[in-house]
Amino acid sequence: MIARLLLALTAIVIGLLMMETPTDPTVAKSLSRSITKIVKAFETSEGDGATVKRSIGSMNLHRLDPFLMLDHFHLVPGSGFPDHPHRGQATVTYMLEGSVQHEDSVGHKGASHTHALQRCGTENSLTGTIGPGDLQWMVAGKGMPVHGPGHPNPTGLQLWINLPKVHKMTEPTYQELVSSQIPSAYPQGEDGPVEIKVISGKSHGVESPVRHLGGCWYLDLKLKGKGATVFQDIPSEWTAFIYTLEGALLVKGDQTEPSHTIVLSSGQNETGVLLSSGSDYTRAVLIAGEPLDEPVFQHGPFVMNTREEMIETLKDYNDQRNGFERSKVWKSLIGGR
Repeated sequence: MIARLLLALTAIVIGLLMMETPTDPTVAKSLSRSITKIVKAFETSEGDGATVKRSIGSMNLHRLDPFLMLDHFHLVPGSGFPDHPHRGQATVTYMLEGSVQHEDSVGHKGASHTHALQRCGTENSLTGTIGPGDLQWMVAGKGMPVHGPGHPNPTGLQLWINLPKVHKMTEPTYQELVSSQIPSAYPQGEDGPVEIKVISGKSHGVESPVRHLGGCWYLDLKLKGKGATVFQDIPSEWTAFIYTLEGALLVKGDQTEPSHTIVLSSGQNETGVLLSSGSDYTRAVLIAGEPLDEPVFQHGPFVMNTREEMIETLKDYNDQRNGFERSKVWKSLIGGR
């Protein structure tokens, strides 16, 4: 009798384990992070008629070390962002739909000008265009000259990342990829339900060519079909969050809604996060960064560590030196239209 009972209990346990086993075989060996905070991205006006949904950088989530701001932006005809400078941070623009034009005061024209002409169908040798699925990773360093994007009807994400103190006065750089240059990982094969665009960092054996001054992974996840499941590794103890774009994303079984920032736990033994789709199509970005644990003194797009450094930055800007040589005389062609 006892032997039969034990046999029955064993069968039940095996059955439950089989039911709970995700489609991604790596999940069983991994410990998932969980949700610690959910912040709705509230819509607000920004720049010249632009609309943004802001989560990081808002009153509900002021900063998330090393991340300073996340905007989900949408522009309508005639809107845009005015000319402005940067120092001490990286600005990452990732286009979801449409395109933006970008220029700066030293003649930089944005991502892949030739590609932009083809995508927009215009001949404009004066400004560069960042099109659908394209990336611009701009490290301001000691001073990024005044710049300004603005082109009708784009939708995209702009992320501000604080730079480590040791890199705040580095020379400014751009890293730019058109959509076809951003590699994708297919954890269950190219015909499988999961695609991950590796904007920076690594995913399932695929690595992005983008390099950030300080650790940062940026992944665009598309889950096709209800129940599609994937486990994504995240470096231990890094800050990590998810911004939901479409559908119903389940994080370790907890369902979320679009236009929310999902802050993840960062336990020492948590190796990544278990994600699945609760709808026919789900899209989100997963972003993780190595926390700096440094003081932050911020004045708009200027991000330094101390009040004294900020005073010096404002003097540099006013005196047009150390990266701001044309800050007072340059006007963007885009802004003048």
